[in-house]
Amino acid sequence: MATLKELKVRIGSVASSEKITGAMKMISSAKVHKEEQSLKRLKPFKDQIKSIMGHILSTGESFNSPLIEDREVKRVAIVVYGSDDGLCGAYNLNIFKGLLLECTRLQDLYGEIDITIYPVGRKMIKAVSHLKDNNVKIEIDDNLSSKMTGDKVSEFTKGLRDSFLSKDFDLVETVYMAFYSMSRQKLTVEQLFPVTEKMLSGDKPEDDNQMYLFEPSANSIFNEVLPMFVMSSMQEITVQNRASEQAARVMAMQSANDNAKKLFEELQLEYNKLRQQSITTELLDILGGQVEK
Repeated sequence: MATLKELKVRIGSVASSEKITGAMKMISSAKVHKEEQSLKRLKPFKDQIKSIMGHILSTGESFNSPLIEDREVKRVAIVVYGSDDGLCGAYNLNIFKGLLLECTRLQDLYGEIDITIYPVGRKMIKAVSHLKDNNVKIEIDDNLSSKMTGDKVSEFTKGLRDSFLSKDFDLVETVYMAFYSMSRQKLTVEQLFPVTEKMLSGDKPEDDNQMYLFEPSANSIFNEVLPMFVMSSMQEITVQNRASEQAARVMAMQSANDNAKKLFEELQLEYNKLRQQSITTELLDILGGQVEK
């Protein structure tokens, strides 16, 4: 059984842990709100691009672009987002499990294919490091991190686009945790290349019979706006991943804080019982000594 001194030390340690987890929860909450604001700033730009695409697609004209080329899938690139820091519960583990399921799905769908994985974040790099085999390659880019700036995201996306255009990859996907709210994040697999009409047609105008005059041609505008759409999608994915990471950390710190409170109460009760027992023993010893006299 622990002594009073040992219990007092443990109670102090748990109280300190409770304060630390509470502070970390507040910091992560502030970061979530910051990323939410970033998402709000990105939304008008992406909505405008999708609106332009919707109007172009509604004309019924045919479009040609190497970014929408649908070809036989032999080489696949998967960008998997994780975190650079820990203390976010099962966040990285859940994304890693989603990556494994997606790799299995692709192999079942297309047969024997070569998969190149681009991990984002130190924790994800560590998680995927043992996946290397004859058909799976891990491509580590030192410039990639969960905290990378918009310029880094744009540079990385351009590299993926060039690899798709040069036919190094026939399919490019992203695996990440989509952010909906502080308590809700969803594992998401999103195709980046080739761009499909389904990805672009979310904001088609209700009246599909409108007449448009395009200057230059509709196809030229389509090819100019399409890379911007992909870029905005990748920027949004990166910010959503950061928001989801911080939200997961808030929940993990809340759980740790609750556990610390529960442990503190249990230790405090045990300490009070032991202290009461010690006082009772001392009183009995004093009374026993007086009786002997």
